[in-house]
Amino acid sequence: QVQLVQSGGGLVQPGGSLRLSCEASGFTFRNYPMSWYRQAPGKERELVATITSASGRTNYVDSVKGRFTISRDNAKNTVYLQMNSLKPEDTAVYYCYAPYGFRGSWGQGTQVTVSS
Repeated sequence: QVQLVQSGGGLVQPGGSLRLSCEASGFTFRNYPMSWYRQAPGKERELVATITSASGRTNYVDSVKGRFTISRDNAKNTVYLQMNSLKPEDTAVYYCYAPYGFRGSWGQGTQVTVSS
């Protein structure tokens, strides 16, 4: 059974940092790219960052470039999202995603709130 278990998140002031983690099980993690999505209230879910399986190449949505870093530890079956210089507009529920299974697999979601 595929599981993506997220941790991290919470409330942080503007300019602060947070790190999200997503531990995967039930599939061969190192063979799959991994992504982070987010969904703000009243908005559609958007792709934030992706990291490939082999080369570890990364891609980011323009709004987080230079502030967020996606990384992975294949030995720990874990993908991370380091978020720096956070802004109020980064407030959202963040989800990790693996393209495994018919519709892909999602983490349970983690609330990130950036507010003073």
